Amino acid sequence: MAAASVSAAEPALSTADTQLLRAQVLLDRAHFSPGEMDAAWGSNMRQALRGFQKLHQLPVTGKLDAATWRQLERDQAPVLEVYTLTAQDLAGPYVKVPADMAGKAKLAALGYTSLAEALGERFHCSPELLRRLNPGKKMRRAGEQLLVPNVAIIKPLPKAASVLVDAKEGTLTLLDAGGTPFAQFPASTGSRHDPLPEGRWQVRGVATNPEYRYNPKLFWDAKAGDTKAHIAAGPNNPVGLAWIDLTIEHYGIHGTPEPGKIGKTQSHGCVRLTNWDVMQVVRSLARGATVLMQS
Repeated sequence: MAAASVSAAEPALSTADTQLLRAQVLLDRAHFSPGEMDAAWGSNMRQALRGFQKLHQLPVTGKLDAATWRQLERDQAPVLEVYTLTAQDLAGPYVKVPADMAGKAKLAALGYTSLAEALGERFHCSPELLRRLNPGKKMRRAGEQLLVPNVAIIKPLPKAASVLVDAKEGTLTLLDAGGTPFAQFPASTGSRHDPLPEGRWQVRGVATNPEYRYNPKLFWDAKAGDTKAHIAAGPNNPVGLAWIDLTIEHYGIHGTPEPGKIGKTQSHGCVRLTNWDVMQVVRSLARGATVLMQS
């Protein structure tokens, strides 16, 4: 892949949007995730900035002030890169995923629904942002070149000693043995019907690319007539690409088929992250790690 500067995106993005996208990519690479990148301002972006500012002992404003830009721009790698579509990208396979659990249970795998969705997950951004970065591109031909966020260079996280889930802030934070935070991710953390189970728990185990067993008795909003269902693995599985099992029955930290809703909508009590963020967390956690949940 060849590198490109963020200025190449300016025909499709305003100057303000370009700067926001630049900040989102730099925050993502610093392990303070803004969630699904969209070149727009929102609560996930603000919380990512606050976490980054706390770590670097800057004034915690949640804003892109001069001191924060100076710290972010210590990372001087290009913000965008050029990605060349392959025949495999185009081939998929891609599948329509039904909304209901019974329909999902009929599928052999819960794969991506489109190339745009697959690329969005790979490059941590919304399909709409990909379109804005690539005006006029049809994404139908192997060899076609696309501008994408340069996130392939994100460094692996060290092992975390503990995890802090904060429902009020809508974040999951990884901490080292000394209690210092070193990574933060936006999270959906429960609802009025299924509040976050406050307290201190442990990681019991981790499963990647998990299957999902739906039990309507565990959901207050289950539809009449719903029955138990076995849902195959895949990124559009209800728990996404990973399940981190906790020492409290039926609760875990997991991915999602809807990354754009993370930190913006409620969950059924579990802690939900984007698929790319949960995979980073999985690689950082070991069995027995402490998980502190607070509202």
